[in-house]
Amino acid sequence: MTAFDEELARPDLRGIIVAVSPEGAIGLDGRIPWHHSADLKRFKRLTMGTAIVMGRLTWESIGGKPLPGRRNVVITGRPLDGVEHYASLADALAHLSGPIWFIGGARLYAEALAHANLLDVTYVPEPVPSPRAVRFPAIDERDWEAGPLEPHDDPALKIRRYRRRHAS
Repeated sequence: MTAFDEELARPDLRGIIVAVSPEGAIGLDGRIPWHHSADLKRFKRLTMGTAIVMGRLTWESIGGKPLPGRRNVVITGRPLDGVEHYASLADALAHLSGPIWFIGGARLYAEALAHANLLDVTYVPEPVPSPRAVRFPAIDERDWEAGPLEPHDDPALKIRRYRRRHAS
């Protein structure tokens, strides 16, 4: 078991899971601009039985319905029916325990970087050069230790995990 696999097994996991284009895009016009079923299956496998935290736009992009087998939590200033929601990430984290995955979008990812202990990044080959593309925030190597670039079940994709560096 690698150090990164050990991170996945931590009961206090606070992971960011994301797929990014070569330019760092994660979305375009409210949608994911590619489709890789093997990555969707991997997402489901990793997040099943955990809490998943998302922003309102991500909630709307998945159809406004909870993903089964997971505790769905939405960060929004608006009241929402049919899903657990909080006005801030800090409020949500105060009510959550056990493994947590932050699943998007860009604003949530930017804020969650301060709370995460693992980044799980899938690299997709499709370019998304549009200026309207939503991008993943820069990963600061002072804060994150990059693991090796690994193969994915889909040969077109690669995976890299990052562990939070601990202060010495």
